[in-house]
Amino acid sequence: MSSRVVKRAYRFRFYPTDQQRELLNRTFGCVRYVYNRALAERSRAWTQEQRRVTFAETCRMLTVWKNEPDTAWLYEVSNVALQQSLQHLQQAYVNFWAKRATYPTFTSKRTSKASATFTTSGFSFRDGQITLAKTDEQSSMFPASRESDAARSSCGTFRPVTTCQ
Repeated sequence: MSSRVVKRAYRFRFYPTDQQRELLNRTFGCVRYVYNRALAERSRAWTQEQRRVTFAETCRMLTVWKNEPDTAWLYEVSNVALQQSLQHLQQAYVNFWAKRATYPTFTSKRTSKASATFTTSGFSFRDGQITLAKTDEQSSMFPASRESDAARSSCGTFRPVTTCQ
């Protein structure tokens, strides 16, 4: 008998203030930028040097990018979401090398889903209020969990998704 862990997802609608909406949109853009830049760097390393770039190396690249004057705006958003985008890219490469998926593609501002993933260190849940890293409390009622996604739908509404075990 196997001990499988069942995950359950809950999706909710919340209404952020203008300031929260701006920060979430900025977070989504930064996540997309970091994912695309890391993908470009990894692709360049493979095509020019036939070298695989590890997750740890991409995390070090993120630190360098944040210290560059041109991309200092990456400090304005949660580092948890940025590192999770690198983790998603790493998983895309793992799936590619295992022949479970095609080569990772760049995410588009227009056609890709705007989302960011926060681990337990990137958000807190208290008294029916969820607080994402570097944001104010959001009004929402749902159970605490291990991982939380925040996504913007095509019509501009925000729907946090929480995953529980």
